[in-house]
Amino acid sequence: MRLIIDRLSVLAVIAMMSCNSNPNAPYDDTPTSGKVNIAADETLRPLVDAELDTFHGLYRYAFINLRYAHETELFKNLLDDSVKVIVASRKLKPAEENVFKSRQLIPVTTKVAVDALALIINKENPDSLLSMSQLKEILAGKLHSWNQINSRSALKNIAFVFDNKGSSTVRFLHDSLMNGNDFPSYCFAVNTNREVLEYVEKNKNAIGVIGVSWIGDHDDRQVVDFLSRIRVMALTDKKNPATDDYIQPYQGYLSELSAQRYPLTREVYMISREGRAGLGTGFVSFVAGDAGQRIIRLAGLLPATMPVRIINTN
Repeated sequence: MRLIIDRLSVLAVIAMMSCNSNPNAPYDDTPTSGKVNIAADETLRPLVDAELDTFHGLYRYAFINLRYAHETELFKNLLDDSVKVIVASRKLKPAEENVFKSRQLIPVTTKVAVDALALIINKENPDSLLSMSQLKEILAGKLHSWNQINSRSALKNIAFVFDNKGSSTVRFLHDSLMNGNDFPSYCFAVNTNREVLEYVEKNKNAIGVIGVSWIGDHDDRQVVDFLSRIRVMALTDKKNPATDDYIQPYQGYLSELSAQRYPLTREVYMISREGRAGLGTGFVSFVAGDAGQRIIRLAGLLPATMPVRIINTN
């Protein structure tokens, strides 16, 4: 905690020195004070809420106006300068980088975590194991009924639900599993991750896709409530899996160093167009520093700079 506060203090001194050297400077914020607009992927809402609450608690003169959006809107907001920082699950594309270059701006991208997409099902659905090949067949329209997964299942048609048509979840599934093909008719979007949870809770035949931070912090009352209402599926990417090969999106299995890695992992980035030591840069430094990384660990994601131990129990 002291390390990150010291780091932010240095940035604040630099910012104040810069302002003092130019009395006509248009900026009135520092890394720990002032106002700034940022946006974050709605999939990451529980994590970003926790980071922002802590940051505001430490720095009472900092006023970060945060809004949540789907991925398409996030990058549009960054390009049109309506926000200075975004929290997203991908880096800038070459075309987006070229837009900034044409404006003589150099955005700074900071990796802060490794995230995962969790598949959730209704509490009354007993079939909580799924292979990646089966998931690909579901998304290809080849496997559309629960009794195709388990011939003894009393459930019939699968309903596959995700958060938003323009979300990072949809883009990830397209890029990673579908080769850009269209979703079959039984795959559809609602609006938010919370609505995915609510739909799955009410529909026995549903499979939902949500960000792992919505169910990762087992000390959070809201997370405990969510987990009491749904089941989290275990996945395997093995061709001939044994029961022990199926894993859930636990933190230790998000690391590339794990002997078994959860198959639906992705990285989390904070991208800043601020170009100076302002409040947006201060918040990025906080999340990437010791205190912010501890919050990521507690949220169930894998911190970018903090090791996680895996303890096996019998």
